[in-house]
Amino acid sequence: MFINEAFAASTVASSQVASAGGTFVQLALILLIFYLFLIRPQQKRMRAHFDLVNALKIGDKVVTSSGVYGTVKKLSEKDIDLEIAPNVVIKVERMAVGAVVNPEVKSVQKSENKPDVKKENKTAKKSAPKSVKAKSAKK
Repeated sequence: MFINEAFAASTVASSQVASAGGTFVQLALILLIFYLFLIRPQQKRMRAHFDLVNALKIGDKVVTSSGVYGTVKKLSEKDIDLEIAPNVVIKVERMAVGAVVNPEVKSVQKSENKPDVKKENKTAKKSAPKSVKAKSAKK
């Protein structure tokens, strides 16, 4: 009897050790997934934004994170002066700049676009109203 009880106790202890190892592997996999899909991409975005803000120069056309478009007029260590309309200058933090607007890219995209076929079809379909047609037919 004593041997059977000792053998049973040793199998319980070994299964607890095995399940602890499995739990550790699962935890490590979850942490790896969080790092790869959440933490690392956010760090890349933050680094890119930091580089964008540090590369600003006077005359750049920017849009702030709140959606205000303007031209950089003055740079300081923590904030910038944006001209949002002629003779209207506001002061915003550097980190509030969301993106640099590149007007050259917009003009290239517009020239590459094909003419709007729908507009051409609408103008071709337009004809004189029926009442005008009826009057011209009577004459």
